[in-house]
Amino acid sequence: PGAVFAIISGVYYWYPKWTGHYCSNLLGTLHFWLSFISVNLTFFPMHFIGLAGMPRRVPDYSLQFVSLNQVASVGAFIFGMSQVFFFYILIAAKWRGMKAEHEKCWEGAEGLEWTVPTPAPLHTFCDEE
Repeated sequence: PGAVFAIISGVYYWYPKWTGHYCSNLLGTLHFWLSFISVNLTFFPMHFIGLAGMPRRVPDYSLQFVSLNQVASVGAFIFGMSQVFFFYILIAAKWRGMKAEHEKCWEGAEGLEWTVPTPAPLHTFCDEE
């Protein structure tokens, strides 16, 4: 889950440079909280199931673990749907998002890539001779 959150945050950070449009801050915040809550809803019950003695990677489990496994399954489904929502946010930003008119879309964007126009041209750093 940590790697998925890092990738998603990278997409939110770089999206204005890639497309020239900002994602909605409200929808991005909603996506974060849906993802955060659903990941915890998925993996928190698994922790207690493991402490109660259920081994990993089993095709069938004891009936005492049914309710916690259902909670984890619902959390995983919500997480999957929140990623569908993430792709909706990206598509909506491309079509209706606020234009990123400056090269430096974010405060603290000081690298070389932030000196080129937004969105970046196809051949940005060509060696012209």
